[in-house]
Amino acid sequence: MILRAVLLVLAIAAPATAQTQGADDAATQARAAVVLLEEAAVALQEAEGARDRVAALTETIQAFETGLGAMRTGLRQAAIREAQLSALLQARDNEVGQLLAVLQGIGTDNPTAMLHPDGPTGTARAGLLLAELTPALNRRADQLRRDLEDVQTLRTLQIDAEARLRDSLSAVQTARAALNQAMAERTDLPQRFTEDPVSTAILIASTESLEGFASGLSQIVTGTDPSVAVPEGIEDSIGDLPLPVQSVVLRGMNEPDAAGVQRPGILLATRPRAIVTSPTAATIRYHGPLLDFGTVMILEPQADTLFVLAGLETVYGEIGQVIAAGTPVGLMGGFEGDVGLSTDGDGSGAARSETLYVEVRQDNVPQDPESWFRTDKDG
Repeated sequence: MILRAVLLVLAIAAPATAQTQGADDAATQARAAVVLLEEAAVALQEAEGARDRVAALTETIQAFETGLGAMRTGLRQAAIREAQLSALLQARDNEVGQLLAVLQGIGTDNPTAMLHPDGPTGTARAGLLLAELTPALNRRADQLRRDLEDVQTLRTLQIDAEARLRDSLSAVQTARAALNQAMAERTDLPQRFTEDPVSTAILIASTESLEGFASGLSQIVTGTDPSVAVPEGIEDSIGDLPLPVQSVVLRGMNEPDAAGVQRPGILLATRPRAIVTSPTAATIRYHGPLLDFGTVMILEPQADTLFVLAGLETVYGEIGQVIAAGTPVGLMGGFEGDVGLSTDGDGSGAARSETLYVEVRQDNVPQDPESWFRTDKDG
């Protein structure tokens, strides 16, 4: 009986794993995300009275997007850790039950319970070994108790965080609606020229490629205002420009898609309704449907250079307007409800259901966008 108890103690008192540390990390990450969302909520309130309401709302939406992304990741990690700890506790449950049964047997008046197969000497040795292992058993019991507390903490945290996530999704939707209104009411942007809609329609109908459309952009210009300054050159910023949307690179330049089609730009995976901003000061050269690219925004950051952003659902601004860096130019499409609350696939890009195609053209020759933008981090 004592030998069996010793073997059980050895099995149960094995070195503790890093489960508790993992649970702490997941909880810390989720709590940090809560702080980000709380700060975004404060920013939304302050944006109501901001002098530049568009800029304030843009920063608020981006803050919400960052916080929501961190919250989804934190919830996913918490769910994984909670499942691991629950499985560990369930695996240990039978072992602990067996040990308790053996120890209860040792405490009875049955004289054979104390006997060892090797006789009195073996019994004495086993008893001494059991006494030495008692601290280890106590440590293991404390570890199991902490694991159980961690499971309960993570479950509570997930419930609270999911409620925060829902509230924040509602708040960011409010912020987007306010931005739509603010952009519609904005009248302070300088305008270098106005669009000739007839020339635009003719150009669209007569071109079969983005290259052809880009080469004819000058044809749709009318009413040029020479007093409006052209955005300065961006040579010093090439390679360090921010991506126009929080995203991950899904496909590189000339990398074939599932159908084998190659395009001279990059494809970014974004979350639904993500805000798209101008990476630098630029002139809006065109926005609207174009070929098979969906809704397109074409920006001119400097002479003979174009940024083509394709795949937006909502676009802001007017053709010919000069906008500052970070100005919102549109929103991605998609439905944020269930996808926003889901934590499946976070970190892998699976939750980013929308795509934005980005092309850089210099003298109408495609350039590799990854050499222009910072694409090494998940935005």
